[in-house]
Amino acid sequence: MLIRTFASAVNGIDAVTVTIEVNVSRGIRFFLVGLPDVAVKESQQRIESAIRSLGFHWPGKQVVINMAPADIRKEGSSYDLPLAMGILAADDKVNGQELESYILIGELSLDGSLQPVKGVLPIALRAREERYKGIIVPDRNSREAAVVEGLNVYGMKNLGDVVNFFNGTGKFEPVKVDLKEIFNGEANKYDVDFSDVRGQENVKRALEVAAAGHHNLIMIGPPGSGKTMLAKRISTIMPPLTIEEALETTKIHSVAGKIDDHTALMTRRPFRSPHHTISDIALVGGGTFPQPGEISLGHNGVLFLDELPEFKRSVLEVMRQPLEDRIITISRAKSTCDYPASFMLVASMNPCPCGYHNHPEKECLCSAGMVQKYLNRISGPLLDRIDIHIEVTPVKYDKLSDAGNIERSESVRERVVRARAIQAERFRSFRGIYSNAQMTSQMQRKFCHLDDASGRLLKTAMEVRGLSARAFDRILKVARTIADLDESENIKAEHLSEAINYRNLDREGWAG
Repeated sequence: MLIRTFASAVNGIDAVTVTIEVNVSRGIRFFLVGLPDVAVKESQQRIESAIRSLGFHWPGKQVVINMAPADIRKEGSSYDLPLAMGILAADDKVNGQELESYILIGELSLDGSLQPVKGVLPIALRAREERYKGIIVPDRNSREAAVVEGLNVYGMKNLGDVVNFFNGTGKFEPVKVDLKEIFNGEANKYDVDFSDVRGQENVKRALEVAAAGHHNLIMIGPPGSGKTMLAKRISTIMPPLTIEEALETTKIHSVAGKIDDHTALMTRRPFRSPHHTISDIALVGGGTFPQPGEISLGHNGVLFLDELPEFKRSVLEVMRQPLEDRIITISRAKSTCDYPASFMLVASMNPCPCGYHNHPEKECLCSAGMVQKYLNRISGPLLDRIDIHIEVTPVKYDKLSDAGNIERSESVRERVVRARAIQAERFRSFRGIYSNAQMTSQMQRKFCHLDDASGRLLKTAMEVRGLSARAFDRILKVARTIADLDESENIKAEHLSEAINYRNLDREGWAG
């Protein structure tokens, strides 16, 4: 008897439907074909034990299973449930009439209980797109899948529940989640706030500008000046995630297995802070079985690289293309997949190996050559992709002890949201462009007009400060963002002056 069940394979952050054909006929052998990996091949023992836990016996016949399309590698343990249901239905233990109307995913334990799997959200989205009646998932994955509207999602605890569902011997209700309630209840709730930081008003302003225009930023200053503390609060001033951004962000984390049992949808922008010992693949993604890396997990959020010069040179250089294209392509001999990587890069570094170069009070123990060698660990092409450079100085006691009112993240975020709305209107006719940091040279000529006085100011600044030519475009983009924060249609001299001050580390010799 031939039975079909349906599962899904995840490629990148999208799912592909897999048809599982099960045929039980005369014989005693077991065949599993269709390019399964080791985890899928080992499912026979898990499935057999789970079936016996229900009081059934493994079919005393030949079982042939084909997983189509056969040219897509089937990886992981999420195929246990559809394989088991196909075998039971082919052996007349389960009513197979409704099996083809549902996508089934789940890993089986030996006692028949269902264990959670990765990639449930993209699978649920594919099921809705292909108009399946519903999807059967492990109970601990049910809230994640239920954010997909227009699809019946059933969370099951064990194989027995799934058998009863299709045999009509149990009553099961689809899982429901209220997206509006989730957003209203969880969005913009952070454990940290801008008001936690005393002093550093100029740095806070630079972070506001960076968040408003989605500009990459680097902070340079001695240990203990507050660089890490400031960076951890950038997410609190960024615009709230839209539904589309939240779904895309959740898909990436779902594929990576970073969604916990109680999370239905990610409502806050991610903040990723990998250690400087991270490998190239862990940062950009990949591996034998490609998985998203830190730059994709930071999509729609912040990627914070603390102590930037301590990262391996090869690790930093692989970020150059994703920073420009906002997507990373992982190519292997048999497959290629794309992961989104539209993150805001925030980096911090000490000015020298000892950390006290140009410190107002402590003496630097490094020679001039050591300082320059340390700074040259950051390549020019990478620095070229960082719009804002800001120096962070130690906070004096009177600022630290000041008990006065300090602006909260909520107030700053309101200004950032208004500036982003201006940019959204400006770039509405440009596909894939939503912030000033993404402007091309043609867009700059159209939207970044300078009057004669501003032009002379920029020319003088580049000549006197020795700014490199690559700083020109960055200054214009940042000035445009500052003007948007000021709700000014044109870039004024004061906007340009502030933008120039955010490039005071981009001098000849800074990056070698």
